[in-house]
Amino acid sequence: MSDPIISLKDVTLSLNGNAGLVEILHGITMDVMTGETLGLIGPSGSGKSSLLMIMGGLERATSGQISVLGHDLTHLDEDKLAQFRRDSMGIVFQSFHLIPTMTALENVATPLELAGQSNAFDRALEELKNVGLADRADHYPAQMSGGEQQRVALARASAPRPKILLADEPTGNLDGTNGNAIMEMLFNLRDRHGATLVLVTHSTTLANRCDRVIRLTDGQIDFSAARAAE
Repeated sequence: MSDPIISLKDVTLSLNGNAGLVEILHGITMDVMTGETLGLIGPSGSGKSSLLMIMGGLERATSGQISVLGHDLTHLDEDKLAQFRRDSMGIVFQSFHLIPTMTALENVATPLELAGQSNAFDRALEELKNVGLADRADHYPAQMSGGEQQRVALARASAPRPKILLADEPTGNLDGTNGNAIMEMLFNLRDRHGATLVLVTHSTTLANRCDRVIRLTDGQIDFSAARAAE
């Protein structure tokens, strides 16, 4: 690991709430290195998910600079940001965000079709096989368990072979067994495709699998620590 794939400089985020302006992030400066696995931890409301969304261009910073793969996200409009995410990022949410009217196969194939891949459905089926769901390809989200839906979401995120994989509490809605399975799949996807992985988690087990952990408290970096060599 040598070069930053994500670089944030003095990033702040303020949003209008019912009680007025709420300051969520305060002067965040950090780098994520190419090929690194980074865990973002901290108490609820500390700004972890907001920070992840800023890295993915899903939330705009109030001030500061966000550079991802050499692109300054602060100067991209919504269309360019969407195209950038499509081409370079896979994002996994706690609540899956599958399209309910599409089968598992169609959900996974959608980003590939949007990117103009001629073999979208073949690659989608390959990714479903990789997460153990080839036999559920024709099932709709409502016909699948939470663990199965999250596996479909993982397959969808990894199918375009993204350089960066962002995951927001990927095991948060799952029981221990399914959570452990998703954790293994996340790291397998990282290893198979060589993606940089950034994840938000409350799971100590998941955080301990990361190369480095950053803890946020009240919208600020509390500490950053690399995993001890084994």
